[in-house]
Amino acid sequence: MKYVAFLRGINVGGRNKVKMETLRKACTAIGFESVKTYINSGNIIFETKKTADRKLAEKISEAIEKEFGLQIKTIVRAVSEIEEIIENNPFAGQFENDKDLHVFFLDEEMTNEKTELLLSKNNENERYFVRGREIFCLLKIGVSDSLMGKDYIAKKLRVSSTARNWRTVNKVLEF
Repeated sequence: MKYVAFLRGINVGGRNKVKMETLRKACTAIGFESVKTYINSGNIIFETKKTADRKLAEKISEAIEKEFGLQIKTIVRAVSEIEEIIENNPFAGQFENDKDLHVFFLDEEMTNEKTELLLSKNNENERYFVRGREIFCLLKIGVSDSLMGKDYIAKKLRVSSTARNWRTVNKVLEF
């Protein structure tokens, strides 16, 4: 089965440096096949037998800690889930630039209370939509001026996630 792993916070601002070639080798060493990476922000595409997302994420995180000495949050989705995300984009046709739309991949679904709190922050420049273990964010302002840029989801909602722009979400399917 084909999966995508999204790593949080690697190769950002000179911190948590991870070489993609070494990362691919580490993933191959733990039994994954056809391992590929897309850009340096930590997107791993691989094949393995059908396994729970969390078990795969733990396996990758452990391999990264062993290889690089870093504790990196990892979230995994089956490629079929990525396809569903793209097919069911709630903001389809509402943006011109793929960098204006972001998808947060969550460890688990948010509570109703947290969902309501996030959605109460919607405005003309920043809109959120929650579906299952994903949050869609449409920005008409710069990331640094947004809740996303202030890490609101992790800091205020206390939800473990990692985000990718729409271009990256689509690109990982090409591998």
